[in-house]
Amino acid sequence: MTKFSDLQLDARVLQAVADAGYETPTPIQAQAIPSALEGRDVLGIAQTGTGKTASFTLPMITRLANGRARARMPRSLVLAPTRELAAQVAENFDTYTKHLKLTKALLIGGVSFKEQDLLIDRGVDVLIATPGRLLDHFERGKLLLTGVQIMVVDEADRMLDMGFIPDIERIFQLTPFTRQTLFFSATMAPEIERITNTFLSNPVRVEVARQATTSETIEQRLMSFAPSRRDRAFAEKRALLREVIKTEGDACTNAIIFCNRKMDVDVVAKSLKAHGFDAAPIHGDLDQSQRTKTLDAFRDGSLRFLVASDVAARGLDIPAVSHVFNFDMPSHAEDYVHRIGRTGRAGRLGKAITLATPADDKYLAAIESLIKQPIPRGETPTVEFDDSPDRGEHRQPRSRHSSRDRGPRIERAPRADAAAAPAEAAAPAPAPRREDPRRDDPRRDDTRREPRRDDRRDRRRDDSASVAGMGDHVPDFILRSFARVAALETAEDVAE
Repeated sequence: MTKFSDLQLDARVLQAVADAGYETPTPIQAQAIPSALEGRDVLGIAQTGTGKTASFTLPMITRLANGRARARMPRSLVLAPTRELAAQVAENFDTYTKHLKLTKALLIGGVSFKEQDLLIDRGVDVLIATPGRLLDHFERGKLLLTGVQIMVVDEADRMLDMGFIPDIERIFQLTPFTRQTLFFSATMAPEIERITNTFLSNPVRVEVARQATTSETIEQRLMSFAPSRRDRAFAEKRALLREVIKTEGDACTNAIIFCNRKMDVDVVAKSLKAHGFDAAPIHGDLDQSQRTKTLDAFRDGSLRFLVASDVAARGLDIPAVSHVFNFDMPSHAEDYVHRIGRTGRAGRLGKAITLATPADDKYLAAIESLIKQPIPRGETPTVEFDDSPDRGEHRQPRSRHSSRDRGPRIERAPRADAAAAPAEAAAPAPAPRREDPRRDDPRRDDTRREPRRDDRRDRRRDDSASVAGMGDHVPDFILRSFARVAALETAEDVAE
């Protein structure tokens, strides 16, 4: 059996590997590391959780052990699709370079440009970045890629899903043609294959598992249910999820719950928390500090349920995840493989449970076609659905003009066909008219009384050429408007 000591790695790297508790490389490590040490391009195809990160970090560290980086010119470059995956790669470099003096920088969003610029200005041996932030630094003139000797593209198929392929192609063109390229992907879509044919030179192809296969250590189960009403489907699915978790009992030590939409992640997390489950959300709209805090809590066991979007589907090395729940059926079949790959890692057993509705049939067919096997059906637990609003669902904030603030309630008029007393009997008697003592007062000036409607109409006809109280400076357009009103009222009189 091959051991790390047989792979011609630097002695200081081997010491770090031994300190981390590893002796035997995984199949992809055993096949990729020798070719990478020879300086050849490597195309690695392996499902998630097979140790791809060490397949490129260990040979990179060995090749970079001698030498020094210049300011703003990194010696190697690692591209990752998400901040979490990039941070995890950086942790691996910290682990395996503990006995060397190599420097690194992590360029991801959510972190100050100034701090990252300071690291780049000092010169770094290893630059780990997401494509967008890397190009931001380059366009600001803070970074040069002409000194890159080794370039790694990790999770290339995820790059394709996230729309990073144009950025990847541009970054390839900014690096030297003589660079060594290590390219890793779980699947080989036609677009990925086109890039490898364009930018890799006679690569060594390393494939340790059939493309898009699921690990044998993962027990898969599909639970189908039909919602009672369309507008209750979301609430009923949340109730079903809670019942499934209760059914798993103590076997479910921790779990990642995947949703397709960020807003659903927040609602499901809040619903679980409201019903007594220890849950927290993680998705791309959260601040990086909050995402890091939530992941750390899940890793150390202080958080039991992590409700996530596909930002957490790849690259997160959390080996002790007992369960994965697909609250939503993934719309891309490849995402199913990566989601359930968060459990059953490092030889451990895991369980993946997917909730499905009749609307998910087309996605289910695509997934089963991809993995070349049907997903075993499980018995859906019986759930008593409550029609009352879910305590965990977001409620819309009350408007300032809500019914509570509209003053006294106004009663609706009675229906015309209602059986009631005659209208005359129901109508209240008119109040007696009060006599005005000033009515017969001889001192009263009748000229000040309010003119009647007919009087006002006649006055407007006579005074249409002048406006009382505005003087001789009245603009012509106002006079024309008054004349138009008078003409309309004249027409009304004729019609009457």
